[in-house]
Amino acid sequence: MNSLFFRIALLLLSVFFVFQGCKPAVETTFPGQVDTWMGYERHTFTYEGKTSYVVIPKEIATGTPWVWRARFWGHEPQVDIALLSQGFHIVFNDVSDMYGSPAAVKQWNSFYKYLTTRHGFSAKPVLEGLSRGGLIIYNWAIANPEKVTCIYADAPVVDFRSWPGGKMSAKGSAEDWEKCLKAYNLTEPEAMAYTQIPDRLKPLADAGVPLLHVIGEADDVVPIAENTLVLEKKYQELGGKIKILSKPGVGHHPHSLASPLPIVDFILRFTGIRYQPDKFSYFQLRRGLNNSRIHFEQDKVGTVAFLGGSITWNPGWRDMVSEYLEARFPETEFTFINAGIPSTGSTPGAFRLEQDVLSKGPIDLLFEEAAVNDATNGRTETEQIRGMEGIVRHAMTVNPEMDIVLMYFVDPEKMADYQAGNIPAVVVNHEKAAEHYHITSLDLAREVTERIYAEEFTWEDDFKDLHPSPFGQEIYFKSIKKMLETAWADTLTADAVPLDFEVPAEPLDMYCYDEGGLLPLESAVVGKGWKINPEWKPEDGADTRLGFVNVPMLVAEAPNSTLRFTFSGRAVGIWVVAGPDVGKVAWRVDGGPEKTLDQFTQWSSFLHLPWVYMLETELPETNHTLELRTLPEKNPESKGTACRIVHFVVNGVREKVGQ
Repeated sequence: MNSLFFRIALLLLSVFFVFQGCKPAVETTFPGQVDTWMGYERHTFTYEGKTSYVVIPKEIATGTPWVWRARFWGHEPQVDIALLSQGFHIVFNDVSDMYGSPAAVKQWNSFYKYLTTRHGFSAKPVLEGLSRGGLIIYNWAIANPEKVTCIYADAPVVDFRSWPGGKMSAKGSAEDWEKCLKAYNLTEPEAMAYTQIPDRLKPLADAGVPLLHVIGEADDVVPIAENTLVLEKKYQELGGKIKILSKPGVGHHPHSLASPLPIVDFILRFTGIRYQPDKFSYFQLRRGLNNSRIHFEQDKVGTVAFLGGSITWNPGWRDMVSEYLEARFPETEFTFINAGIPSTGSTPGAFRLEQDVLSKGPIDLLFEEAAVNDATNGRTETEQIRGMEGIVRHAMTVNPEMDIVLMYFVDPEKMADYQAGNIPAVVVNHEKAAEHYHITSLDLAREVTERIYAEEFTWEDDFKDLHPSPFGQEIYFKSIKKMLETAWADTLTADAVPLDFEVPAEPLDMYCYDEGGLLPLESAVVGKGWKINPEWKPEDGADTRLGFVNVPMLVAEAPNSTLRFTFSGRAVGIWVVAGPDVGKVAWRVDGGPEKTLDQFTQWSSFLHLPWVYMLETELPETNHTLELRTLPEKNPESKGTACRIVHFVVNGVREKVGQ
């Protein structure tokens, strides 16, 4: 009787599930240890003897999509981080010493069943394989074509005779070749006759599985001619779709592209998930911004400085940030310093930092932007690093409690870089300073690019220009506000005290402009042809910049005008106003060989442009003498041979120096 009752109960329960369209709940937790990976919860456990990771997104996307990564966990994780922000799980089951062998495929079959049946993961994961990881993702996909959404492979091995075998043009790896033969249970002659991945692609083509390869054209470890290019040809012959992102001159790996946007675009298109930029953090807080908050909340006073070019100087995001801070800390008396000067980047910023910012008193929070002008003005990689590191190191040395935020604003060139999968060079260089000094950075260029990609707005109709429209200014402000609110999300304890941040003992560049300063015009001993005009202004109708008109300037308009001055430091330069009539100048330091420069810039024909020319940048830190003279020669587009010096710039002792 009890047995009959039990059977009836089971039948009724089954009928209930059928009619309710339900199934028993899946498991939502994983075994093993829990830690944090890239800001996300990671579970580490052993599955059938293999180390496994499951990283869980903060908000799981519809359908529980997942990326199944093969080999080199954590290497170049840009794509994984971006997809975590979009609701994908990132999964790893370590079969690294199995080279995609049948035993590895069997192991993955079991792990796939575990994730899809017990944890409710999507039945069709995205496969991601780097280098030798190409062997397992392709062999598993060929065995399970109906279970694959798409494949993303980075410098993949698809023929083990190439690597690790080294039986073609590649050097290979003798040790790995022996392991590979053992994993497949093959003799070397059998391995040489083994049907390789490019010749077994028909199941994937028939299933319509799209492929994406990222390759370096100069890859001599996994040569593309005997791996990706062979696979591409065979797959296209079968009617399959494959996209190649190729990096000229790049070896092994091309590092998943510097920017993940093209790869993320590919994956989201085939998973049917719409990209949501608002779920991605475009800032890195690093040491955070609590020092300024402590001063604002406890001392009830605060000084915030904005150092940059025209995008800082213009009204817009800066005013909104100031208003936000006053509203968030209503009892705090703020001083806001607008140290934006149009056309200037990090090199001028490093030398005017003392005068325009630090001389105003202790700064609690410094916003610095120079990425647009550093790139547009053609500053070299070395100059970009020396300028930005100079600002950061100088500021931290003067005030170790100062919070600093580096910002990278958008322009069409940066957008093109991100769309091509590259991080703009100027962002890379400024990030080196942010990383080295562990300060906060905010990549607004990437955010705007990705939000335009997501069709939230357009450049032409909404953002309009690198000097943003009011709409664009609002985008900048909201991103900065999100960064600040994230940094200040935790409750501040009553006994919190600001921390002194230690300046790294060694700079990134020993010649960075960390002791930059301006020397007065009176420092120079002038010869015939030079005079100080106490309130210079142009007479040619060309535009000027605020702060560089109606101010004293040391002016020479005739050729062969000479001057000299002494200074102490590692670098020296001149800050000039390079207008329509500037000529060429010659200089030498300490009696050395004479060098020349042409002051005329691409903007000089219509603008008296404030411009810093660095003359010598790697001097021994001792006393030096600079000699300078105007030349009869000039740029063909220039109308004269003038030189107008606003400041002498020196990287070293910042006292007034003269003879």
